[in-house]
Amino acid sequence: MIYHLSLQTVGILAGLFLILISLPGLFKPHLASVAQHFPRSRTAGVVLLTISLVWTFWLLATIEMGEFQAFRRPLLIALPVGYVLVLRFVEEFLAVRALGILCLLAAEPLLDSAFLRYETSRLLVTVFAYLLVVAGLFWVTMPYLLRDQINWSARSAFRWRSLHAIAFCYGAVILGFAFSRY
Repeated sequence: MIYHLSLQTVGILAGLFLILISLPGLFKPHLASVAQHFPRSRTAGVVLLTISLVWTFWLLATIEMGEFQAFRRPLLIALPVGYVLVLRFVEEFLAVRALGILCLLAAEPLLDSAFLRYETSRLLVTVFAYLLVVAGLFWVTMPYLLRDQINWSARSAFRWRSLHAIAFCYGAVILGFAFSRY
């Protein structure tokens, strides 16, 4: 265990995250035009990539590496170098790629907290973690997909609100189980 978070804590965080992300889209469907500008936003890309760098650097500095301990220092040097190179040479869809990296990083604490738990409701957190993994893999390797997904969901106010309502309900269910079962 790297994070030492309980399933209840992770459930509360995941539920609140889903609820807070879905509320603006649920009540203000005109925000879809703002979301359509996200994939090519250089500022959002730099911010999200910096968060990913700090998180990855912390993980690399603190994780038990066993027989790969000799690789810690070269990786700690290569990580900021790679960060600077990505900022310099990756201009297309930097925000989407950085969001994909964050999704991949965020899945591990979710899975770690649900590991070896007996409650069936833990699968809500596990499914959310694997959705983050799949989305992160696609967004890092094929970032134009997020642009297409945003455009598809923003095509009508009903579709936009429906997707946000589903996310809100899923977050509310996770939050409810976090307070009552975990």
